Amino acid sequence: MTEKNLLAELASYLFSFSDSQTGRTPSERELAEHFAVSRGQIREALAILEAMHIVERRAKSGIYLTTREASVEALALFARAGLPLDPVRIYEIVEIRKIHEIKAAELACSRATEENYERLREILAESEKKVAASKPIAEEDREFHLEIVRATKNTMFHQICTAYYVLGEGRLPVYFSDPERGRKSHAEHLQIFDALLRRDGNLAQALMSAHLQGAESYWKGLIETAGEAAADFENA
Repeated sequence: MTEKNLLAELASYLFSFSDSQTGRTPSERELAEHFAVSRGQIREALAILEAMHIVERRAKSGIYLTTREASVEALALFARAGLPLDPVRIYEIVEIRKIHEIKAAELACSRATEENYERLREILAESEKKVAASKPIAEEDREFHLEIVRATKNTMFHQICTAYYVLGEGRLPVYFSDPERGRKSHAEHLQIFDALLRRDGNLAQALMSAHLQGAESYWKGLIETAGEAAADFENA
């Protein structure tokens, strides 16, 4: 089993078999037996998960989940492992993504090359075909936004934003399951692209902010709806 696979499977297993009240997980010995690997391999994997703030190893006590402090890399690992994120955490991710991408739009206006523009044209052309056929544009939406971040020529910026999209892999198709949402998003992408071509940083920022407000409002609405449903259940 590769280290990457062990990490994802270990994280998933810890979530499934931790104590719901204390967060305590199976021991190193139990984990090694379950995954048929050495305790040394489990120890190394746990060290990585601890650095991601997924678990905490307490001397003479055991291993405990500590996911509320999880890093962006940890959240990406959760997504790859198929682990659910609570609606509040999803909203927080969208909010942070919004902050980063507004700045990316401004930087791209001064740093984008013709190669970036050509790639954006290709993405928009494919998006237009899917919109015309009433198909979801989840993939094109992700590629459009990440190409703008790539145009900043800041590798770390791109890596951080890519992690946010890993987190949204299972949610973007849901968001774009409504053809009207796809049409609206594509139209806004065209406006943003025009601002990038004109290298108008202020306009690009304003358009990106308004564009991402839609996703932010969507998830916020789901959180409020879920909260109301929970309250109704408790009062029933």
